[in-house]
Amino acid sequence: MNFYNKIINNIKQVIKGNQTTIKYIVSAIIAQKHILLEDFPGTGKTTLAKAISKSLNLDFNRIQFTPDLLPSDIMGVSIYNAQKNIFEFHKGAIFTTILLADEINRAAPRTQSALLEAMAENQVTIDGKKHILNDNFFVIATQNPLEMSGTYPLPEAQTDRFSMRLSLGYLSQIQEISLLSEKEENSNKLNELQACLSQNDLDLARNQAKTVFISPELKAYIVNIVQSTRKHKDILIGASPRASIDLMDLSKVLAYFDGLDFVKPEYIYELSPFVISHRIKLNSQIKYSGINESQVIKEILKKIPIPN
Repeated sequence: MNFYNKIINNIKQVIKGNQTTIKYIVSAIIAQKHILLEDFPGTGKTTLAKAISKSLNLDFNRIQFTPDLLPSDIMGVSIYNAQKNIFEFHKGAIFTTILLADEINRAAPRTQSALLEAMAENQVTIDGKKHILNDNFFVIATQNPLEMSGTYPLPEAQTDRFSMRLSLGYLSQIQEISLLSEKEENSNKLNELQACLSQNDLDLARNQAKTVFISPELKAYIVNIVQSTRKHKDILIGASPRASIDLMDLSKVLAYFDGLDFVKPEYIYELSPFVISHRIKLNSQIKYSGINESQVIKEILKKIPIPN
């Protein structure tokens, strides 16, 4: 049984939601990318993050973002020790492996940006001193829809650091009935969940995914998609080259999950709306007409020939 099947079967014991979204999140962990979940409260985001960390035996921390949250609350603070006559650094919640940044867009932009260095360079700078984070550091950030009160839009530089914007969505009727039955039985499968993979398994999966071949034609296909966002009449700001890199890396992981040693164009087509849509900014005219970013990306995909 390969890496993907092991972790998915383990997570299924706890999470009953959208399996495709869970697959994408696992692929992001393999590719060492960060994820943005746009969801309403109560859809299982915290449970999913904990299930992934337990399955991989990785440390987990959760930060609830609020308007009064400060950067020091996330990164840590130096406190003066009068007895030793020195300042001692107390680590914040960011010093973990899997970080759930819950409702990130409820915090002020200055606090949101406190994550940027960590996500970009796997380090934080506090009081002029650099602190290196775990090699496997991974952020699952959640945000409420911007129409909800008390939310702030994320800075463009930060949204670009998230490889995909996803949504778990609500459970189906059958799934929600099953959830009620488990609660009635006082079943807490999350506490009983055991690790199914080791750090060596994770490292091996990453190394194998990197060896997956992607043809020059498919690289050109990726670049054509991304560059089309910079020329589209309805898009004010197009996607960055980082979108091309993420699209390639994640496509390799999906091929690896399917037991292939080469990327198929279907993976690129499938992933593009999730990788690109949060990185573009629509002009005001199209934005208020009811058309969203994902719809524009799908329109672009239809116009670009898929390589054979």
